[in-house]
Parts: sequence; structure tokens; C-alpha cells
Amino acid sequence: MAALLEELVKTLEALELWMKLIKKTPQDYVDPTLDPVLLVPGIAGSILNAVDEKTGNEERIWVRILGADHEFRTKLWSLFDPSTGETISIDRGSRIEVPEDRFGLYAIDVLDPDMIIGRESVYYFHDMIVEMLKWGYQEGKTLFGFGYDFRQSNRFQGTLERFAAKLESVYTASGGKKINIISHSMGGLLVKCFLSLHSDIFEKYVKSWIAIAAPFRGAPGYITSTLLNGMSFVEGWQQNFFISKWSMHQLLIECPSIYELMPCPDFHWENPPLLEVWREKTSVNGNSTVMLESFPPVEAVPIFTEALACNMASCGDLKIPLPFNMEILRWSNETRKVLSSAKVPQTVKFYNIYGTNIETPHTVCYGSEDAPVSDLRQLPTDLANYVNVDGDGTVPVESAKADGLNAEARVGVPGEHREILCDRHVFRIVKHWLRADNDPFYNPINDYVILPTAFEIERFQEKGLEVTSLKEEWEMIEDDSDEQDEMAHQEKPLVASVSVSHVGGHEGSREEACGTIVVHPQHNGKKHVELNAMSLSANA
Repeated sequence: MAALLEELVKTLEALELWMKLIKKTPQDYVDPTLDPVLLVPGIAGSILNAVDEKTGNEERIWVRILGADHEFRTKLWSLFDPSTGETISIDRGSRIEVPEDRFGLYAIDVLDPDMIIGRESVYYFHDMIVEMLKWGYQEGKTLFGFGYDFRQSNRFQGTLERFAAKLESVYTASGGKKINIISHSMGGLLVKCFLSLHSDIFEKYVKSWIAIAAPFRGAPGYITSTLLNGMSFVEGWQQNFFISKWSMHQLLIECPSIYELMPCPDFHWENPPLLEVWREKTSVNGNSTVMLESFPPVEAVPIFTEALACNMASCGDLKIPLPFNMEILRWSNETRKVLSSAKVPQTVKFYNIYGTNIETPHTVCYGSEDAPVSDLRQLPTDLANYVNVDGDGTVPVESAKADGLNAEARVGVPGEHREILCDRHVFRIVKHWLRADNDPFYNPINDYVILPTAFEIERFQEKGLEVTSLKEEWEMIEDDSDEQDEMAHQEKPLVASVSVSHVGGHEGSREEACGTIVVHPQHNGKKHVELNAMSLSANA
């Protein structure tokens, strides 16, 4: 039965690729003047294949459907080697590779066999790729992707060597044009590590870097609960088709990339992220009291250590101890030093887009006053409660904004961590920064976008008068919390009018114009603005 399922999986994957090929149609519009773009995903954002060392046969491990959990545990579970900084698969009979089809874009486009599920929940850069093709970008000429083994450290030498080779190949394929990098999530840390360690190569090949939803100072609540409880790549019923939360947990315990997303202990947080545990204490005289213990990032390490002291993974006949890994923690602390020393060359422009308006885990709490935790080793099976802050649901605004770099602009966009990659406002911002248009409606200095939604203009003559009427509407998205609070209490539209006139000395010419602007109350971080104007001109 297992062999039959395996053959079915391979047949489905081959059918998927065939369908993609026959559906591919010639691109309607190509702009040869555009500079090349390289897309870099975050954690779990690349398709991974296992290649048999003896036969050379490939099979997709991340993401797949049939046999997903078994193959994931067999081929992707790994152990960290502190001498090299590499996390090495337990199965030494195969190696992990990222497919390079479509110039690297296939691996970061749609992560699941979408013919079967057809759900946008596992799209990655798909919407952005489709949008950029409409702007005139062309796969292999001006649009490329860089997938990578997301288990590894963001400063792992093997990944950085591949990234350097990718930059050179993109530069060559585009005819010697410098590259615009667009990174998402943890991909921003990978790019920043490369910038820090190989600034000369970065400056040689890169024109600009746009970081989207990057956890520059960590993702405190999300990673704390991930290390203790695991994570689900998708939510809802789709979880049944993917990897179990427990299997993902055992993988991530040995992933340097996860430890590098823990909250930076030396960052001056406005509200320090905490690990909190309700515990029952018994005094020497036998009296018990329930107390809430709070641990900032450094002090939380012993809690992780005790909670995961007995963590064990079973892989076939193997029983593998997987405690909280202090070697990886030390490695990740060195990575933070690398990240802190990065500086953007003067010839490169850096931009930062971060998600807002979503409750984002920051402090994580286990137990309650009525049901305290009696043994820290039960934390991996306990449900966590969260104290939330503003962010994208994964990365707090405070972390995403604190890039520590000389930025041309930092813009907050209401949106969820992954969904922000298919947000039309993000598309508009990115298009402007890439100079893929001559958009006069965006103001990066004030960090707001004015998105035109309607434009009508009419000119006609009547009884010797030349009449021009104009109607224009916008949506304004901005990152000004004080003004947002003020507008949130606005119940009625704000209306203003202006009129001007001019009498010319030549042949008695006369011109008049009047206009009315209406600003509607803010809704979901947006203001709707309407302008109606009319002008009259006449010659005597």
C-alpha cells in the first residue's frame, strides 16, 4: 500500500507540472527597461525536495499531501552540528535541495499541489508574481526567485554562497543591471546577514532592497509558543492535509533559524516580551500560594530548558532526545551580532514595509490562577494565553520597524503576516519604489499612500464658455496612530470648499473655479476622499 501511495504522489506531482506547462500562455506585456527583481521568502516559504544519494531520485518533502507527515519526519527531521552551524538531516541517505524551475520562482510561488486543494492559504509569492508580470516583468529576464533550506541559520555559509551565486546569475541574465531584492519575513534576516558579511558583493549587484514583514528584533510571542508547543503552517481544515503540529515542533527544536527569531534580549522594547507561568508554591510550613512568575528573554531560557528536558522524538526505531538546544542558542546570539553590524551601502536604497492592525502575540502565559502549572514539563501540552500588541499577527510593529538601517521610507500597511504579500496597497507601494511606474500619488516621506479609486474629467463649450468638470476619489492609507485615533471618533464627513477667480487684462478674459473636498470618517485604517471641481473661462 505504501508503495502504491508513493507512485500516486509522483504521478500527481508530474501531472501538476504538466498542467502548469500547458496552461502557460505568452505574456501580454514586457517592459525591457525594468531592472531585475529577486524575491526571497521567509521560513517554510520554499518547496524542498529530498534527493536519494544513490539513485538521484527526487521527491517533494515540503509541501506535499499523501504521506506528508511520515516523509517529513523521515527526510526533514535533523540535528544541529555546532562545529559547522548546519542542521543535518537524520536520514543520511538523502540530501535536501530546492527546485530551480522557472529561474527559482517555482519553489516560492504556490507551495502545495494546488490542483488538489486549490486553496490560497498556501500561496506564497504567487499573487505578487502575477501582479509583477502585469507590470512588464519577465521570468528569467527581470524576475527571479531564491528558495532555500529554511531549517538552516540565516548566516549558514552554504545558503550565503548560493545567494551570492544567485545575485551574480541574475545580474548576468539581465544584461548587467543591478538587482532589486524583495524579501518577506525571515528572508529579511537572511538578506541582512548577507549584507553584513558580504557587503562588497551586495554593493556590486544590488540597487535596492525592500523588506516586507521582517522580524528584525524577533517575533517574541510566536516563537515562544513555537518552541514550546510547535506551529501549524496553515489553519482550519487544511491542517489535515499537511504536517502535524507535533512533527513540526520536533523539527523546529533543532533549527537555528527559529532560535534566531527569538526576541532580541538587548533591544529596548517599549513593553518587554515575557514568558509567564502561574505556579503553585509551597512554603516550609506547608502553606501553598499561587503566583504569576514573569521572565524576560534571558531569564526565560531556564524555563525552556526545564520544559523541554524530556522532549523525545521517535523516527522509526530511533528515539532521539530533543531538548532545548543551548548550542543553537549560542549560535543564534552570534547571528544577532552579525545582524547588528550590517550597514546599507550609500549606493543601495533600503525600504521597509510592515504589517499593522492585527493582534500579535507578545507575552506568552501558561496556566491560570485557578489552574496553576505544577510541572514545567507539561508546558508543551498546555495551551498558551497571550498578551497582544499591534503587528501583523506574527511580527510586532515594534520589531519590524527596528531594522537598524538607513531607510528611505518605512510604511505600515494594515494586514496579516502572509496575506500582506497579496495586498493591493503593498503592490502600489512596491511598484512605485521599483520605478515600475511614474506614480505621483505616493509620498514615502510622510509614509502614506493615496490610492486613486475614481477619476472623471469632462470638457465642453456652452454659450461662449469653456467648462471643465473634474471628479476624483482616493483611499488614503497612513501610519499615524495619533491621527487615526482622532479620526476614529469622527462621525460625520469633513467638508471644505474653495473658489478662485481671475480677470485678465487682455481682451477682458475671465476665469473662475470652485471645488469641494470631502473626507469621510476613517474605516479599517483608510480614509475615503472625494474631490469635485468645476472651472469656467470666457473671453469677452
